Amino acid sequence: MDFHHYVGIDIAKTTLDWAVYSELGNQIHFQTPNSVDGVKIGLRNLKSLPGWQPAKAVFCMEHTGIYNAHLLEYLDKLHLPIWLESSLQIKQAGGMQRGKTDKIDAQRIAEYAFRFRDKTRLWQPPRPIIRQLAFLSAARQRLIRVYNQLAGPLDEQDTFFSTTMQKQVQRSCKASLAALEKDRKALDKQIGTLIRQDEHLHELFTLITSVPGIGPATATEILVTTNELKTVDNPKKMACHAGVAPFEYRSGSSVRGKTRVSHQAQKRLKSLFHLGAMSAIQVSGELQTYYQRKVAEGKNKMLVLNTVRNKLIHRVYAVVKRGKKYDKSYCFALA
Repeated sequence: MDFHHYVGIDIAKTTLDWAVYSELGNQIHFQTPNSVDGVKIGLRNLKSLPGWQPAKAVFCMEHTGIYNAHLLEYLDKLHLPIWLESSLQIKQAGGMQRGKTDKIDAQRIAEYAFRFRDKTRLWQPPRPIIRQLAFLSAARQRLIRVYNQLAGPLDEQDTFFSTTMQKQVQRSCKASLAALEKDRKALDKQIGTLIRQDEHLHELFTLITSVPGIGPATATEILVTTNELKTVDNPKKMACHAGVAPFEYRSGSSVRGKTRVSHQAQKRLKSLFHLGAMSAIQVSGELQTYYQRKVAEGKNKMLVLNTVRNKLIHRVYAVVKRGKKYDKSYCFALA
């Protein structure tokens, strides 16, 4: 991709800092409000650059959740090239850094896009239904988190307070817990209705949930995180993205660390795959047999459980690739 200008945009809640890098180095910096009008102002300001052509520029920014909604929507509407990158990736690629301001961050993003222009990955906007699904799923996660924050301490303090005091506290929180549970069930129903409305999404959801251990919550998170398995399009990438793939840690003759999974992962997805693996080994089947055999051989339980997570991921991608539901009774033909 032949780009002439590399626009780095640092996104904050109320402001956007714009910086442009090219063969001539840093060219311009300015700040606009984080709004549709602010984006329009920023694009007008870029017209003052020598040889400016919007189609020959790439707009690079970090993942910032809802804060980049106005910017992404407007740039995509104009069909301009967009590069969404991990903030950690940009930070580590910059080497040793001193100081931090919005202006400096915008310049670092623009310089990063220029330096790694041969690895440009243009953003593919998700369909509107995936955006709705992501919004509902995020709301569901918040409800579950609040419910656990309230219900967890009630169970923990059971043996440390008198029975009378414990019952009094439980009665005080009963209505709140019931309301949170009711709202969660309502969101589950909305998510299910939304998925059934779209034929392709429903087909993917049905295939994914056919894998033992993969429930509706995990399937929904997979579809949202991978943009319907487009951005993370193979099981090895997914294993790395979810923090399930093990990596070696050794150098020369002095560094001999254990092979471990990386902490740089999508923690929500990793948690769901862990719950799925725990569920799968509780049910009679191939995965339970595998887990019990490896543990009996003396393997570390968490190591075996991580392998089960990997197996779940590979099965998810296999059923989607084949377009057929998982068959529990399938027997491999002998060579």
